[in-house]
Amino acid sequence: MQLTSNASTCRIRSNDRSVRPHPSRAAVVTRATNGSGHRSTTFHRLIEENGCLLMPGVYDALSAKIAARVSATGLGEPDVGLLTPPEMARKAGQITGAAPSLPTIADADTGGGNVLNVQRTIRQLISAGCKGCFLEDQAWPKRMGHMRNKEVIEMEEFAAKIAAAREAIGDSDFFLVARTDARGTSAKYGLEEAIKRANLYADAGADATFVEAPRGEEELARIGRETKGLRVCNMLEGGVTPLHTPEELRAMGFHLVVHPLSGLYAATRALLNVYGTLASQGSTREAMEGLAHFEEFNDLIGLEERIRTEERLTTRDASDKLHVRVRAQVKELN
Repeated sequence: MQLTSNASTCRIRSNDRSVRPHPSRAAVVTRATNGSGHRSTTFHRLIEENGCLLMPGVYDALSAKIAARVSATGLGEPDVGLLTPPEMARKAGQITGAAPSLPTIADADTGGGNVLNVQRTIRQLISAGCKGCFLEDQAWPKRMGHMRNKEVIEMEEFAAKIAAAREAIGDSDFFLVARTDARGTSAKYGLEEAIKRANLYADAGADATFVEAPRGEEELARIGRETKGLRVCNMLEGGVTPLHTPEELRAMGFHLVVHPLSGLYAATRALLNVYGTLASQGSTREAMEGLAHFEEFNDLIGLEERIRTEERLTTRDASDKLHVRVRAQVKELN
């Protein structure tokens, strides 16, 4: 594939048949340098240091705090698929605020619309403190990657979204992952189409590519051989892709391993168990080993530190009147 530039755009000119532009238009995307080869974001540095990153999914501020407690070098990836972009940014901000030590990469779904919506979404996620995001080429309304009945948009249209996202990122510390769901629409496209799309998206400016829902070992290995740059693999319990360790996936050519729903699935199982116990026994007295205790939970959320801060800044007298400690005298207003 050859890229020829003219002013602010580049036209994709293919000398082989691996990319077939839509017959009604040429594939034109905003000029963008492929981030994986020329950038040094937090995620680029972590991949270089570790070889293959394991990214557990977090779904709210509490799960982010728990992930941070378990591993100070872990990575949080909020899976917020049903939210609109502004809601997504607010949720991401809650998560990054709850666990500021975790570099967080957000699931931005399809980006919220056209290239202008994508740029707005990217800027909102950067402002929310995220260090990266996933963008996918599904048609809206999207579906979770391992579900059936999905559709994808034209690859040239999505390449333009990736180039728009790259422009919005600029020099920010922000890692852009382009995801294709073409493998999941196998009756119409299939793995070969997914690999073509991933490579086009890398050329459009993605830092890494993500072929969703490969069906087995041979497909994983082929993705590792035939896609460009950094690669992401999704590990979903009960999904269509066989589960592997980071070491196994690194040997196949992957650099980031995402467990997007493990935490949510674990929390769901725990809630089913404790609510079932309450329904059947009327008490959790015989199921305490499955619960975090009062002091453990309060320690996790930092309750004692907040109480000490409140006591340091305020006091109450015998009449329960609140007094605020200030550094300088307060002048009375006339």
